[in-house]
Amino acid sequence: MSSSPQFDVSPSQSLLAAPDIRLDAIDASATPGFGGGKKEGRLRLAAGEESLSQLQEKLFAESRFGSEISVLLILQAMDTAGKAGVVRHVVGAVDPQGVHHHAFKAPTAAEKRHPFLWRIEKQLPTAGMIGVFDRSHYEDVLIHRVRSFSTPEVIEERYQAIRDFEAGLVKGGTRVIKVMLHISAEEQKKRLAERLERRDKHWKYNPGDLEERAHWNAYQEAYQIAIERTSTPDSPWYVVPANRKWYARIAVQQLLIDALNQMQLSWPKATFDVRQEMVKLAAT
Repeated sequence: MSSSPQFDVSPSQSLLAAPDIRLDAIDASATPGFGGGKKEGRLRLAAGEESLSQLQEKLFAESRFGSEISVLLILQAMDTAGKAGVVRHVVGAVDPQGVHHHAFKAPTAAEKRHPFLWRIEKQLPTAGMIGVFDRSHYEDVLIHRVRSFSTPEVIEERYQAIRDFEAGLVKGGTRVIKVMLHISAEEQKKRLAERLERRDKHWKYNPGDLEERAHWNAYQEAYQIAIERTSTPDSPWYVVPANRKWYARIAVQQLLIDALNQMQLSWPKATFDVRQEMVKLAAT
């Protein structure tokens, strides 16, 4: 691990959304805190897998002995920004029995009959789990703002509801990591073109993506406002430049590693006499 490429500054510091953050001033192709290139990034990702896997196992093991803590990773981004790649290459490196992943789609008619956080609460990670939201409750202030699905007054109320909701999660023992994967309009166009040009990527293409792309500037403004309104000391936002997929993956991996390390996890102590059990085992 020590010989692998390292971050000069951890993403927990370099990518933390400051109160005066400006999305339009962030270079989506930048690699803050990491001086290497794609090759070094891949080495860093591979090296981090062991640490992340062991930390996840400790989190899971502690829950079997009464711990109620958990982690919730929220991934928000424009289409093609790489959420699925982060899930596959970062979260996918740990034991799947300790992960609860949910990709939120447009709410169903039944879900619309409930408060907007109702369907979110049903997917929260239980003790010992790493929960991953591919899109989340933030859709209810992002797309609703851009497409006027709700009134400005309702959206303002939702920012406060989200702050209260996430504060409750933290108080209950869930570590919340909110990530915006930040790509440029040019990079999105390139990725959409690749989906059209390659037969093996046609299944990823959705004609509706172009309709949403037409509202690019409005979405950037909506993200800006959402981050400003809902980033708190206990539930902060991290803006991850995502034009370089390899960088986005190692950045999110390190955010998870840092969060789990800060939870001061440890292996549960045996509730039985280890030496005695070894003697009994030897006699079998």
